[in-house]
Amino acid sequence: MSLQSTDQIADLLTRIRNAIEAGKTEILVPTSKLKVNVVEVLTRNGYLASYSVEEGEPRGLLHVVINEPGKVARINEIVKVSKPGRRVYAGADELRAVKSGRGMEIISTSKGLMTGREAKKNRLGGEILVRVW
Repeated sequence: MSLQSTDQIADLLTRIRNAIEAGKTEILVPTSKLKVNVVEVLTRNGYLASYSVEEGEPRGLLHVVINEPGKVARINEIVKVSKPGRRVYAGADELRAVKSGRGMEIISTSKGLMTGREAKKNRLGGEILVRVW
């Protein structure tokens, strides 16, 4: 397993997508603060079952439980919106509902990562990282 990735979030989302397609319920990913924050937002909003960080050298592992065994994954589709070659920013007034409110966006704001609804409520804009439904 390579510890270096050019786009950490894209790598995390691809591993989650591949695990869901393969019918796996959990994955192990090299950890970073950004990955932990993204997984925390997804878990808090019910898209993932749970997560934990396992310390290690040179880098720890992020253990992500996508869904409980015997249950269907809540994620139908998860995409990276802002890419290294094309960043996507939106102001608080430009944030819209995803899939008529059935999905959500993860926004990187000056106050940290939050959902699009939270950002709109706090009148914050930022970089749109992930869209999930």
